[in-house]
Amino acid sequence: MQKLSKNEKHFLESKELCRLATASADSVPHVTPVIYAMDGNKIVIVTDYGTKKLKNLKENPKASLVVDEYHPNRGVVILGDCQIYEKGKEYLRLLKILFAKFEYYRNNPWGEGEAPILKITPTKVISWGISSK
Repeated sequence: MQKLSKNEKHFLESKELCRLATASADSVPHVTPVIYAMDGNKIVIVTDYGTKKLKNLKENPKASLVVDEYHPNRGVVILGDCQIYEKGKEYLRLLKILFAKFEYYRNNPWGEGEAPILKITPTKVISWGISSK
């Protein structure tokens, strides 16, 4: 796992939208905008059953995402390994993180087995316009 710098983590915690890239077993890429929350240095995303990203991650657990802005020009790219949770203790812990960040999720709650949660552990972090401290 590659650690985020304090400033990279602060930048990611201040945002909520990223573009998530996945690839199928035969390397066909797919990218989609998603909202996310932070769990320490890891990225937490909920998805629905039947999505292309979930199918891809079940075939190939590698993922990449980017969070950036144009003015000022800065951002973070994360390459990482994805774990998929559908129920259990870790699922419920991650669910609390998502509910804490997003009012929409609190107002429209779900439970175990209703929507998979993705947790991406960074293996490589690239940033620009953000101090590495």
